[in-house]
Amino acid sequence: MAIQRMDHVGIVVDDLEAATAFFAELGMELEGEAPVEGRWVDRVVGLDDVRVDIAMMRTPDGHGRLELTKFHTPRAVGSEPENAPANTLGLRSIMFAVEGIEDVLARLHTHGAELIGGLEQYEDGYRLCYVRGPEGIIVALAEQLD
Repeated sequence: MAIQRMDHVGIVVDDLEAATAFFAELGMELEGEAPVEGRWVDRVVGLDDVRVDIAMMRTPDGHGRLELTKFHTPRAVGSEPENAPANTLGLRSIMFAVEGIEDVLARLHTHGAELIGGLEQYEDGYRLCYVRGPEGIIVALAEQLD
C-alpha cells in the first residue's frame, strides 16, 4: 500500500505566538490550537511527561498544513546552529507559491523576516527567494510569471 497524502509538516518552535503570526501573515489560516499531553503522546514521540501547545495552520487551498509545536516539557533542544545556512543537512525550507512576492516580503519583514540571499528570476517562469522567519525557519517563496 502506498501513502494516501502528505498530511502536515511539524515544526518545533519556542515562540508559538510569533510563529503563528508569521505564517498567518503569509496567508495561512489558523485551523485550531490545543494543549496536548498524556501517556499516548509520550508513547508516540518517545519522550516522558510531554506537555505541548500546538497550532495547526492550513494553506488557503486547504491542502497543506503546518503543525507548530511549543514544548513546555520536556524542554525543546537545539541540534544545529541558530540561523543554519541553506546547505545544513536536514529539512531546510518550506516552499509556498505566492502572488505579489514583493508585497509578501514587505509584510513578512514586519514580523522580523529577513531575505537570505536575493529575490531572483528563474528563466521565464518564476521569481523566487529564501526568507528566514522566526526560530530560524527558512521559507522559500515562488511567484509564477505570466
